[in-house]
Amino acid sequence: MGAMVWQPQEVGVQQICSLLAEYQKPGTNQGQILSQLEQCKQFPDFNNYLAFIFAQGEALPIEVRQSAGLLLKNNLKDQYASTTEEFRQYIKLAMLHAISSPSKPLRHTVGTNVAVIVGAGGLATWPELLAAFVQCLESSDANALEGALDALFKICEDAPLQLEREIPGVSQRPSDMLIPRLLKLFQSPVQDAKCLAVGIMNQLAGGMPNALAENMDRYLSGLFSLARDQSTAVRKAVCTGLVQMLHLQPERLSPHMHDIIEYMLESTQDGDEGVALESCEFWSAFCDAAVEPGVLRPFLGRLVPVLLKNMVYDEYDEEVQDVEAAEEVAGEDDRDQEIKPFHRKTAGHGEEESDSDGEEINRWNLRKCSAAGLDVLSTVFGEELLPIVTPIVQQRLQEEDWRARESAILALGAISEGCATGLLPFLADMVSMLLPKLADPRPLVRSITCWALSRYGRWIAEHGHEPGSVGQQQLDAVIKGLLMCVLDRNKHVQEAACSALATLEEEAQHALMPRMQAILETLAKACLTYGRKNLRILYDALSTLADAVGPALAEPAYVHIFMPPLIAKWQALLDVDRELLPLLECLTSIAQALGPKFEEFAAPVFERCLRIVTMQLAAKAAVAAGQPSEIEPEREFIICALDLISGMAEGLGASIESLVGASNLREVLLQCCQDPSPDVRQSAFALVGDLSKVCATHLQPIMKELVTLAVANLDLTMIRQENMSACNNACWSLGELAIKVQPEQLQPFAAPIVERLVPVLQAPMGSMPRSIVENTAITLGRVAWICPETIAPHLQHFVGVWCAALRLVRDDVEKEHAFMGLTSMLRINPQGALPSFTSLCEAIVSWRMIRCEGLRNEISQMMQLYKQSLTAIGQWNHVMAALSPAVRDKLTQMCNL
Repeated sequence: MGAMVWQPQEVGVQQICSLLAEYQKPGTNQGQILSQLEQCKQFPDFNNYLAFIFAQGEALPIEVRQSAGLLLKNNLKDQYASTTEEFRQYIKLAMLHAISSPSKPLRHTVGTNVAVIVGAGGLATWPELLAAFVQCLESSDANALEGALDALFKICEDAPLQLEREIPGVSQRPSDMLIPRLLKLFQSPVQDAKCLAVGIMNQLAGGMPNALAENMDRYLSGLFSLARDQSTAVRKAVCTGLVQMLHLQPERLSPHMHDIIEYMLESTQDGDEGVALESCEFWSAFCDAAVEPGVLRPFLGRLVPVLLKNMVYDEYDEEVQDVEAAEEVAGEDDRDQEIKPFHRKTAGHGEEESDSDGEEINRWNLRKCSAAGLDVLSTVFGEELLPIVTPIVQQRLQEEDWRARESAILALGAISEGCATGLLPFLADMVSMLLPKLADPRPLVRSITCWALSRYGRWIAEHGHEPGSVGQQQLDAVIKGLLMCVLDRNKHVQEAACSALATLEEEAQHALMPRMQAILETLAKACLTYGRKNLRILYDALSTLADAVGPALAEPAYVHIFMPPLIAKWQALLDVDRELLPLLECLTSIAQALGPKFEEFAAPVFERCLRIVTMQLAAKAAVAAGQPSEIEPEREFIICALDLISGMAEGLGASIESLVGASNLREVLLQCCQDPSPDVRQSAFALVGDLSKVCATHLQPIMKELVTLAVANLDLTMIRQENMSACNNACWSLGELAIKVQPEQLQPFAAPIVERLVPVLQAPMGSMPRSIVENTAITLGRVAWICPETIAPHLQHFVGVWCAALRLVRDDVEKEHAFMGLTSMLRINPQGALPSFTSLCEAIVSWRMIRCEGLRNEISQMMQLYKQSLTAIGQWNHVMAALSPAVRDKLTQMCNL
């Protein structure tokens, strides 16, 4: 393996071993020991000591050596880039020395270290590792074989592309050298090796390296040969591989699909849950893949009952135990480990918000996977499933065992999307049947009923709009039942009920009005009793209600119901309490809905938001400068506070002007618009745009800086996925600012803005997300509308790509502004559009209807002038012939040509 040049000092080894050994002892102050080990990092060769203890401490306890290896792994993640080449080589040699250790825990720790080193430095800087892999994969030493495979598996998890990169001095790529050897190991007598080899090949299949593509038949035949292996781990890996191939290359499986379906059906009933779960993923994958669904039809009569059977809670399921135990401790506050990290709602301008289903997936298991499989099967086969599902569901609903009843309700929810048409005649009766289950003695029956009713929320809402109808009575009954569950003593039922209520609110919107007071009174009461976890979901239900009914929420009687408990929570929380974050989000929606009625709360809310942002920015600056800070900076506080100010700007309109004028918001905004975090910039530029709409005069003193920062975010090198929302909002805010300032204020910036926007439109088709292209087209038009004289002389250089982008924009006021900019420039430079006249015509006919009469007349007059001038030189018929018949006919009709 080569000589190890660096040599440890005995005293150093003893000291570190002593600390690691002490750490293992029960009752030890582990925090103090970790602090001492942390201090050791200041020594440049500390990691070498850890590597030596780990790799060569044969006389030491395994636990001490493994602790050294795990500590080394953590250190390398942060320090590998700053480690000297000499020390890197020593650590690498130590890992190669230990890769065939007789101890399985040590071999696994080698694997994690190897993966970290390869991820940080690349496989090309460690050619000895590839040689060791080849040697170990052909070795008769089971320890060496398993150690190499474990390391390879972890590399494929963390940095699979490393196996595709060429290594200087090596004639083949790593994947070319390793894949044939891995395939050979599918028949290894060593079970762990066989399982790892299949797992590695499954991971490599995601990137489909050339060596795998060339050996695809061998890979598939290898999977088929292991389908009946005695090892459940191997069979699980086989199922994973087949599901992956169904996603990647379904045509490869098509000739064998009948046998594969039979095998997966059998495996979905395997006694080992790991095998059953992996194989159950096949049914969703099958429905998503480009495979003829008819091949599965003959199996439905056997498959659906298997899925339904798997959907019944196991007697000892952890979730059952947790939910049942919550019945006994109702009213106790949530433990910290129950509180999940807060996730903001995000939506950049021009982007869609992500949506999520009502049932939170805490632990993915066979039950949930089977329900998901039934769900997607119903979307493919529709009401064909009903004759299979209905008798089983009806039977289970009558059973005494609550688990059977619960699974029947789960099944009804699962088929809601795909089988709704076939269920239509029975939906009213089904909802009536479900309503009493909201009062079932078992909490999981109550919670699943909330979820199932929410799955039919669209139908319930559609039939609840007609006053006095049976549908409205049923909507009323569903809301009443959900509100009862919102106040349930079991926190799991509370969670399901709030989520279901939020879903129904989205669907029903103004049909909720007759029950508004009851909804708000219930949520206000729950606000006083809920634990931290469910308060977040309650805030979401209130936000969704605000979004659904909008200004209708501003009735003084309603405001007096829900605002006092919210303000009480607001006042009880410290500025650094993370439980404040979902409340900030909730108040954002409420401020938008209440509009001017939010004014009585505006001043303290605005001041606190600004205080939070200022405090967080100061903490960030202190940490960046290596100075002490009283708080740990967290960007979510900045983002949520800025978003709430944006919501207030939207709701209060010009009334926010006095708050902005008397504050230091301008200075804070400038800092946030240049923050390294794209999430912070996203919210900051959104606020710039919203303030531009209502009090642009207060932004004029910093206009130059704002424009410079926004333009910087539109550099082509900045427009990447991780920055996209920030780039979109920067672009949108430029347009909002442009139409609110005087032409002489915008004029100095007009040309630089256009110079930055045009390359976005000129980028190859498909290389830019549609959202940024649309926003760019709108902002370019808005700037042109205000300063046409500056931009019109250059029109011919970009009018073609601009018009192509304008075709994508939906009819609204922003599109009107863009076309006003286009027509303003064409008045000045009509010749500039002639080289792209077809694109101009196609952009005009992209309108369904131009509601602005002035713009409609302007476009019509402009096209008539083009007709006159082009007819005079004999070109009109020629340019019209270049248009498609549909475009030509619509253009003629729109512009009276």
